[in-house]
Amino acid sequence: MPAPGFHPLRLGVNIDHVATVRNARGGKHPDPVKAAEIAIAAGADGITAHLREDRRHIVDDDIVRLRAVITKPLNMEMAATTEMVEIACKVQPHAVCIVPERRAERTTEGGLDAAGKRDALRTAVAKLAAAGVQVSLFIAAEPKQIDAAVAIGAPVIEIHTGAWCDALSAGNADAAAAEFERIVRGATLAKQAGLEVHAGHGLYFATAEKIAALSEIAELNIGHFLIGEAVFDGLPAVVRKMRAAMDRGRLRAGTGS
Repeated sequence: MPAPGFHPLRLGVNIDHVATVRNARGGKHPDPVKAAEIAIAAGADGITAHLREDRRHIVDDDIVRLRAVITKPLNMEMAATTEMVEIACKVQPHAVCIVPERRAERTTEGGLDAAGKRDALRTAVAKLAAAGVQVSLFIAAEPKQIDAAVAIGAPVIEIHTGAWCDALSAGNADAAAAEFERIVRGATLAKQAGLEVHAGHGLYFATAEKIAALSEIAELNIGHFLIGEAVFDGLPAVVRKMRAAMDRGRLRAGTGS
């Protein structure tokens, strides 16, 4: 039985790279919608899919089918462009996470500059909210970005955890400690400001377990690592293993250990 004070941490599984494999050869296999259903059956609390401007992995039909088929919330990652806002307002996923996007990048390389783009983001957030879509901003755990999210009217932020995970992978303990402390401070500040706090990017079993101990965080979104591990162990087993790691971390949050 979970300890008193235990509050489950939601797991959003990003299925972008199932589509990457499909698109490498063309056709319909493997189907990211099927992967989403498998992830949900294994314990995922929601599905994340990034519809990029260049459609390098997820395509429009994937978003439409995900919205129609899956039984858990769909979180659509996107840039705050006119095209993407229109698509999201039409499809009406449960949530949208606005991310920075550059055509040349392999993956999202950093947090959104919410502080520098307040007016444009405020307009996008208002349109999405009017369509009944919850909006989060994918930002670094910096006070000015968190303050900007509040001013823009986004009810949720997702903290970019990539720099912390990269520092750990590089064996740079000092940098990793500093980045994690920044995440801790940012999550606390955002929660105090009335925001719901999510986190993601570069997370794997050990880092997900560690960050799960932060009670301020309500959801983790994890994709590339899970799909990569699924090549060896299968998606259901990998999702269950991640769910267990997150629950272990969350138990520490509840016990204060």
